[in-house]
Amino acid sequence: QVQLVESGGGLVQPGGSLRLSCAASGIIFSIYTMGWYRQAPGKQRELVAAITSGGRTNYADSVKGRFTISRENAKNTVYLQMNSLKPEDTAVYYCNAENGSRKYWGQGTQVIVSS
Repeated sequence: QVQLVESGGGLVQPGGSLRLSCAASGIIFSIYTMGWYRQAPGKQRELVAAITSGGRTNYADSVKGRFTISRENAKNTVYLQMNSLKPEDTAVYYCNAENGSRKYWGQGTQVIVSS
């Protein structure tokens, strides 16, 4: 049974930082491309950042220079360090694991950026 469990969301003031974590089980974590997506109210889910099994990363233009994705294969965990947060970063953030036709999602963690 595959599980992706996100943590680290919450309420933060503009300009603040949060670190999201996603712990995976039931998959061979090291071979999966891991990603973070987000969905704001009334909007489509969008890719925020992804990291391949080889460590190559890509980011949405809106978060480049502010967010950093990383992975720790020994802990089956992927992270999203979010700095200089803006109100428009408010969304539910979802962890994603992909390998070929296999695609899995976490339940999501809420991030609210507000003063």
